[in-house]
Amino acid sequence: MAHERHLSTDGFALRTSFFYAVSCILIGIHLPFFPVWLQAKGFDAGQVGAILSATALLRIISVPVTTRAAERGFPLRSVIIICACATALGFTALGLAPTHLLIVAFTVFAAFAHTPAMALLDAYALRGLRTRGKAYGPVRLWGSISFIFANLGAGIAFDLIDARQLIWLLAAAAIGIAVTSLWLLPLPTVHAVKDDPNASRPLWRDPRFVAVVAAASLVQSSHAFYYGFSTIAWKAAGFDGVAIGALWALGVIAEIVLFALSSRLPPWLSGVPMLMIGAAGGVLRWGIMALDPPGWSLPLLQCLHGLSFGASHLGAIAYITHTTHDGKSATAQGYFSVMQGITLSLGMLLAGLLYETIGVAGYAAMAVMALVGGVIAAFVWMRPCDRDRPLRRSSDETQ
Repeated sequence: MAHERHLSTDGFALRTSFFYAVSCILIGIHLPFFPVWLQAKGFDAGQVGAILSATALLRIISVPVTTRAAERGFPLRSVIIICACATALGFTALGLAPTHLLIVAFTVFAAFAHTPAMALLDAYALRGLRTRGKAYGPVRLWGSISFIFANLGAGIAFDLIDARQLIWLLAAAAIGIAVTSLWLLPLPTVHAVKDDPNASRPLWRDPRFVAVVAAASLVQSSHAFYYGFSTIAWKAAGFDGVAIGALWALGVIAEIVLFALSSRLPPWLSGVPMLMIGAAGGVLRWGIMALDPPGWSLPLLQCLHGLSFGASHLGAIAYITHTTHDGKSATAQGYFSVMQGITLSLGMLLAGLLYETIGVAGYAAMAVMALVGGVIAAFVWMRPCDRDRPLRRSSDETQ
């Protein structure tokens, strides 16, 4: 009992919330403005798409390496710290790179270190929060809040400084992540659950797990065109940096609202049903964006980010947590991240080609990706199985 009281008051949720916030500053700058920086350094749209595709594809290598290390005796916190320090080194070197070849090389290095970050952090957070009886959503939302301020701040900077200097914002954010990673609390060692018949079963041999991960990856990766070319397209349409940052921020505000309310949602709405809702939001959002809607409608469409990203993310996290035990949490997150890397890489490559040829009409391909993900999730939902019954008592623990 005394141990449980200590866990509930050791500040784990606070420290993890703070680290999410710092981590998402980098993401909030990188997603909208790294493509712009690449363009300012002389890369064309096709090359930008290829670079973004390659960095996403690196998850296939970097995520399994780091998650396996985390579950073979190497502390998860230590893996996070190493990745954070390597990311800071990579972005700093990227700012100093004088040639296109070195820019590509250091981009690959930074991406290799950074792409496992959210999978590792989610696994770390879920394991620690579950032990303490805390909810995931209210902790994760602080990352989304900082993402908003990063969007707005970078948008202002975009109007004030040369686009070629935006890389130093990324380097500063990466250094901040490396420093604050040292504040994370260690996690207790996880031992295999002997009476769980699924404990030794490889996750990739469970077709339902693979199907849900594939569905979630498709819905998440349907954001590829948005991540890679929305800022470039809005800039070409006459939007300034502040307006672009505000549009990105508005989408994340919708995501925050969902995360904040997630622990109050009924249990039946978590997991696959939530993933299906996210897919529907993606189909609607990208389908309308492909029609090049008027500027006044963009704030409304950005609110659908709460579904296309927020709902699909929560649905995937809930399913993974309910169907895996602590000893496999990092591996499960790793499989999700790898699958996302494959689909996002293909999506980015396709987005670059589509933007060069048909412009924003390329969003239609993203609507198709979300639709396919939703159909897969619907098939899983319509074929219930005892193996899908939650291993935890309540979905509140993951939301």
